[in-house]
Amino acid sequence: MHAYLFLFLRGMKAEETIDFPIRWAWHRISRIYNLEAGKHGITMSIGYCLLNIDRKDGTPSTKLGPMMGMESRSLTRTLKTMENMGLIERRADKKDKRMVRIFLTPFGIESREISRNTVIQFNEAVKAGLTKKEQEQFFHIMGKINRTLDANNIFEQKILNT
Repeated sequence: MHAYLFLFLRGMKAEETIDFPIRWAWHRISRIYNLEAGKHGITMSIGYCLLNIDRKDGTPSTKLGPMMGMESRSLTRTLKTMENMGLIERRADKKDKRMVRIFLTPFGIESREISRNTVIQFNEAVKAGLTKKEQEQFFHIMGKINRTLDANNIFEQKILNT
């Protein structure tokens, strides 16, 4: 790391970084979701999986991880837990027997509805505290941040010595 960058970072307060409020908010959001999910015997990860499984056609297990941004080990563990709880079942694809699809059981569909309502309630509560303009600004800024992250070259940028 160049000395200039190191000195700059040392003088910066955590609250002044872009990632601090995002990380702080996500920590609090995941805690709130996990507390609510725990009331129903699941976790936030399980609830998120339930919401990403197609109710009618199921979802290929290989597509679920990338859709959710989960590592394969975590997803495998979560799916195993969900299967043991009776929330999902795995079935071979009708067209391609090599592919496994994840389907919701009746209990999974019921739990999915609880997860869906929880997400709706959370979003309504947060949006109630924001004006329409603030909501638009939030999505605009988060879109810009995500496009920057998608470029995937943040740490490859050259820092000039001055």
